Amino acid sequence: MNENVKIFFGLIGGLALFLYGMNSMSDALQKAAGEGMKKILSFLTRNAVMGALAGALVTAVLQSSSATTVMVIGFVSAGLMSLPQAISVIFGANIGTTMTAQLMAFKISNYIYPIIFIGFLLNFVGKKEKIKNIGMVIFSFGLLFEGIEIMGGVMKPLAGSPFFVDMMGKVSHLPVLGVLLGAGMTLVVQSSSATIAVLQNFASQPGPDGVTSVIGLTGAIPILLGDNIGTTITALLASIGQSKNAKRTALAHSIFNITGSIVFLFFIPVLAGFVRLISPKGAELDVISRQIANAHTTFNVVCTLVWLPLIPIMVKIVTFLVRGQENQSFQSYEPKYLENRVLSQPTVALYLASEEITRVSEFVIKMIDSMKLSFVGNDPQTAYQNFTEMHHAVKKLQEQIGSYMIKMFSSGTLTQQQSEQAAGLLYINNSMDRIADRCEEISEVAELSQSKGGIFSQDACRELETGIDTLETIFKSAMEAIENGDKNIVEKVYEKKEIIRKLQKQNNKAHLSRVEKNTCSSDLTKAYSNLLYNIDRIADNCVSISEEAMDNISFQKLYQNNEMQNMSITGEQA
Repeated sequence: MNENVKIFFGLIGGLALFLYGMNSMSDALQKAAGEGMKKILSFLTRNAVMGALAGALVTAVLQSSSATTVMVIGFVSAGLMSLPQAISVIFGANIGTTMTAQLMAFKISNYIYPIIFIGFLLNFVGKKEKIKNIGMVIFSFGLLFEGIEIMGGVMKPLAGSPFFVDMMGKVSHLPVLGVLLGAGMTLVVQSSSATIAVLQNFASQPGPDGVTSVIGLTGAIPILLGDNIGTTITALLASIGQSKNAKRTALAHSIFNITGSIVFLFFIPVLAGFVRLISPKGAELDVISRQIANAHTTFNVVCTLVWLPLIPIMVKIVTFLVRGQENQSFQSYEPKYLENRVLSQPTVALYLASEEITRVSEFVIKMIDSMKLSFVGNDPQTAYQNFTEMHHAVKKLQEQIGSYMIKMFSSGTLTQQQSEQAAGLLYINNSMDRIADRCEEISEVAELSQSKGGIFSQDACRELETGIDTLETIFKSAMEAIENGDKNIVEKVYEKKEIIRKLQKQNNKAHLSRVEKNTCSSDLTKAYSNLLYNIDRIADNCVSISEEAMDNISFQKLYQNNEMQNMSITGEQA
């Protein structure tokens, strides 16, 4: 096989193994972190410093600043995070992404296969899910380094090639070329971590003298800066079609990296001198990988420290560039919180699904209320139209939430505990769909009633009003039980369900009594009984929802109420 073909195959094969190892390690880290991931995310809205810290920690777990950026853009687009808070998280994400380069700088060539074997053993033999996940983290870590070793092996002939030596010489003397090269590489690979790993490995190859690096630290830094610019394209692509604040968040990410790269481009010798000062001493070939990692970390830490106090200025810049008021209106049949791009991050996906289900529950309450007014209100025609609209919203959103939950299961990233929570949320969602169906059966009688100017007596309407009011209370209590994970509320739901059951019997008897007295038509007996029956069945659905709390199912929350209020205030000021 031709030597150049071997090099090409080696590069793409090693890169594929590296990316697979990094993605697998990210998935396994998320599963191993479990509830710890939610605790990290809870810092997102506290203040700029904590937001930056959370961004760094989340990115260290996800092994990708792009993944964190996409997640934050989803939060901002849904109105769950203010622009200033999102920007602080993005700044922290840039620090977190340097963790991969620091890991790559370790010299563990002789230990890669034992690491892979230990990881495999833990994952294969382990009985507990957490042990299996830890094993997968270790196994993927080994694969990641094996990919680097493969790329390093095929790069050795390149380091001695006159063409590459000449090209590296030009990059060293013309830093702009290095920036363009780094940006181009990251645009193609869509991973700055991968291109920096390649850079570290290539820089570790000896030049023509066999002693110094083929590129040197001053030649590697411009490529490193270009890598940081190239990684912003993912955020910009993720913001397409999103809200104005989401676009501003992506733009802030780009401005952060581009302005930092331009400034550091003029101070490459200063940065190189500082990095050599803080890095281990020794032969250049032995320490340059760590030097590149330290340069990457230094760049992002310095840029973050400069920009954190200037977040208000960054907000003004991106608001000026992306003009117009944020439009927070959502059509009733469009999901507000669901974001497909975070399905691989189950903690976030479960949280967004919980928010959407909570939103649907608000439509259900409005639907039940409109259903009542279509019988007893002053304007039954308008009430029925409102009911139809709310019913349509519930059915559409329920269907899309169901599809989202199925995708979540299909992603294969859920832990056992997360799978149970997802299954519980799916059951609650389906229960609300059944409530909507039974309300529709009731509405058919309501439509007939309002078209004929009322077919039930005043006594019957009062009985219906009492029953539906009680039903609405039961539904609110059931949702409260899930909202707070409060098992004590379930007992109250049982008690209110018993009231509905008794009302059904009492109201049926009362109707028959009115029929005997000729104050109500006997032709309405079946319709009235069906109304009471459906109210009772809806109450059963509410009980089923509340019983999920008994199985420790609850809405996934990242924020406390006071934190959400603070975030909302911050967002309004922004």
